[in-house]
Amino acid sequence: GEDIEVNLLTRRVRRGGEQVQLSTTEFELLVYLLRHRGQVLSREQILSAVWGYEHDPATNIVDVYIGYLRRKLRRPDSPAPIHTVRSVGDRLGHAT
Repeated sequence: GEDIEVNLLTRRVRRGGEQVQLSTTEFELLVYLLRHRGQVLSREQILSAVWGYEHDPATNIVDVYIGYLRRKLRRPDSPAPIHTVRSVGDRLGHAT
């Protein structure tokens, strides 16, 4: 399975046994993706769930933060398990 561990109480994240430092927003985004693992999520779904509705739907903030998470969760031997499905959204899980 995925080697990402999230502790909701301490808000700590580990990948492959190593701690990953995430900002509050990055953490919320990761938790949301994990809760919907394997599903394709639209930018709008992610935006409303993680940021609420106060952001302009045209914003690229979702892409920016997905990029942050990918970088932080990447390991030399293993890319971050967040897959972008073109024009639809993002999905956490294994590439098929």
